[in-house]
Amino acid sequence: MAELKIMIGGREFDVACQEGEEPFLRSAARLLDNEAQTLVSQIGRMPEARMLLMAGLMLADKAAGLDDQLRMAEERAMVAERVAADARAHPERIEVPVIPDIVTDTFSEIAARAEALAERMEERLRA
Repeated sequence: MAELKIMIGGREFDVACQEGEEPFLRSAARLLDNEAQTLVSQIGRMPEARMLLMAGLMLADKAAGLDDQLRMAEERAMVAERVAADARAHPERIEVPVIPDIVTDTFSEIAARAEALAERMEERLRA
């Protein structure tokens, strides 16, 4: 077992942890100390049990908020995946409108006139 001294809210505590877990314990202690420092700066000195309890509750509140955000993000991801799977299973049908006969007939007539004009121009150029 590793023995560490950590500071929480300006107070030193001796704690033990498994070998190799020291960085995780120090990181957790920093999180708790940040909350305790906020309490001490707002309220002032208080009994250590109360300070630790309140700092722990503040961290738990933050963790609960993050859990809620994670749950909502997971739900959005599941909905998006269902929508994507549905889109893959049922591709959107795209319908191309049919061009009315009058339009194609008009274009054919214009094309025929343009060809006739082109032939007349060629004949005049040859002459």
